[in-house]
Amino acid sequence: MFKSLFKKSDKSITLLAPLTGKVVPLEEVPDQVFSQKMMGDGVAIIPSNSTVYSPFDGEIVNVFQTKHAITLRSNEGVEILIHMGLDTVNLKGDGFDIKVSDGEKITKGSLLANFDLTKVKEAGYEVITPIILLNGDTYEINQQSLSNMVNGGNDILMEITKK
Repeated sequence: MFKSLFKKSDKSITLLAPLTGKVVPLEEVPDQVFSQKMMGDGVAIIPSNSTVYSPFDGEIVNVFQTKHAITLRSNEGVEILIHMGLDTVNLKGDGFDIKVSDGEKITKGSLLANFDLTKVKEAGYEVITPIILLNGDTYEINQQSLSNMVNGGNDILMEITKK
């Protein structure tokens, strides 16, 4: 009876790409906080459009006050950060249209936000968007997309398993 309680789960959690665009390794992000994985492991997407989708079923943990980043938790407990652009905190929300709020339940593929790629670029900021696994002490990225291009809300970006 108790064996199943203590058995380590090897079930993987599938994350869909939150954006449409080109997938690049985190090491190629021109910001040391991300490229040196100071916040955690992950990948980045150079977006070709401005729509951000939920990568899994779960809930919104935090929408940053400056609207440039969203933290989410899957129903299984995986926590990720979607950081729209680099240094975009300086835009103080200008160009970001967030469609969700803290504590809101989300489903895979649902709309989270839009951000104005042109406005971000014209303000002198990069649109590359890191997707970071925040609780890497409990979970690990088992497999990342081998595809160069992903379709947001549809294509698999990565598989995450419990350690």
